Amino acid sequence: MIRSPARGGSAAGTGLRYPPLRLAVAVAVALLTLLPLGYVVAGVVGTGPAGVVALVWRPRVGELLTNTVELVLLGTTACVVVGTGAAWLVERTDLPGRPLWTGLMAAPLAVPAFVNSFGWYSLSPGFAGLDAAVLVTTLSYYPLVYLPVAAVLRGTDPAFEDMSRALGNGPWHTFVRVVLPQLRPALLGGALLVGLHLLAEFGALQSLRFDTFTTAIYDQFQSTFDGAGATMLAGVLVLLCLLLLGGEQRLAGRARVARVGSGAMRRAVPHRLGPATLPAIVALALLAVLALGVPLGCIAFWLATSTSTAFPLDDLLRTTATSLGLGLLGAVVTSALALPVAWLVVRRRGRISRLVERCTYIGNSLPGMVVALALITVAIRFLPALYQSTVMLLAAYAVLFMPRAMVSLRTALGQIPPELDDVGRSLGVGSAAVLARVTLPLIARGLGAGSALVFLAVVTELTSTLLLAPIGTQTLATQFWSESSSIHYGAAAPYALLMILISAPAAYLLTRRSRGEDT
Repeated sequence: MIRSPARGGSAAGTGLRYPPLRLAVAVAVALLTLLPLGYVVAGVVGTGPAGVVALVWRPRVGELLTNTVELVLLGTTACVVVGTGAAWLVERTDLPGRPLWTGLMAAPLAVPAFVNSFGWYSLSPGFAGLDAAVLVTTLSYYPLVYLPVAAVLRGTDPAFEDMSRALGNGPWHTFVRVVLPQLRPALLGGALLVGLHLLAEFGALQSLRFDTFTTAIYDQFQSTFDGAGATMLAGVLVLLCLLLLGGEQRLAGRARVARVGSGAMRRAVPHRLGPATLPAIVALALLAVLALGVPLGCIAFWLATSTSTAFPLDDLLRTTATSLGLGLLGAVVTSALALPVAWLVVRRRGRISRLVERCTYIGNSLPGMVVALALITVAIRFLPALYQSTVMLLAAYAVLFMPRAMVSLRTALGQIPPELDDVGRSLGVGSAAVLARVTLPLIARGLGAGSALVFLAVVTELTSTLLLAPIGTQTLATQFWSESSSIHYGAAAPYALLMILISAPAAYLLTRRSRGEDT
């Protein structure tokens, strides 16, 4: 591994600082993701200083701020601890049944957070509040940390750890000084994804009766149609997102972790757990039961016992096909839009590229309702032909889930030495050909992982789909929400089960990609 300060791109420096075409495409993508922010800013400006103070400087906003910050801090910390601990046990110890645990630890990605909360809430109607919200969101989102950390642990050359121990450093000191710096990009990227998801989480928190800015924005629009009040809350949410992005950038630093060639890398010798083997197995089994057993068990219970249980075959097939189609299209479109931004920020590091990248994260921190209303406003005023079209819905998915693709692509590109691009260009190959023949094959696993993460998000997306989907379009998520909101748990259960079933292959693909196996 080569760790050196970043110097703004490829080593040779033969090209322009920022290639005009790629910069233009990346900026266009950033502008698309900034549309919701523009909508919020326009609402704030239109309200005026006095109105902003009156709407924001209220005890209710302080309560929402406290709830949101507590959820993000506690939930993200829990996901980092659980995800990193599980990854270490699975990848770096002699834990029995490692392939089984690899699949089980990633499987919760196939269970939407609002389905998870449905399972826990149906166990006990008193299951609500901050503790419940932290538990459910941790069980739903810790794989976003587990997967990248596990991949790095698996691919890291153990020679560095051997040298540290040869110098007399103990296991803990070696982990902190040697392993953790190598994990930092994956760890911070996963934590950033979790934090952004928690800022924008709606379905699970609504079910658990835990108020945050997102649920309050939804209530404002639903109960009073108070656009100004909801927009002010969204503005505070944007500020929290900017703080989160700034913190991640400061912690990430600018170190380069790519290396030229694989060298004589060997697999790390597993740490022997010894007497800790049984507690480790119990801990991972308990995690799997809480994250998978509870929601799946509750779905099975309602299917078997509820008087509202029904299996409308035509509706189930139609909504499944719609969810699959939108998931695949959303994954392709979002990953394609994320690629030029990821390339720019990794290959041409600088203030402009970092600004462009940061812009793509803002939309993910906003509720789907705010993103949808922003796109509706733009469409009605400037592009009426796109109103309630699939194109607009795909644009919303790209705005909401760009970070899922960005983190995977950024990590994959960061592990490829820029010198390989220089070699291709020195042989007379054009930039487009270098991208197609050198870069894309090398980042295929990262591209697949990002696409799978986007697919999982699109299949389970709720609020923006409700507002933007063409008339008559129904997905598994919207049908589940409709039935469960009417307390028809038996009727909602088949839609929840189908969501999990069509998400499972994508979750499995993520484990295969991270293991470097053929798919």
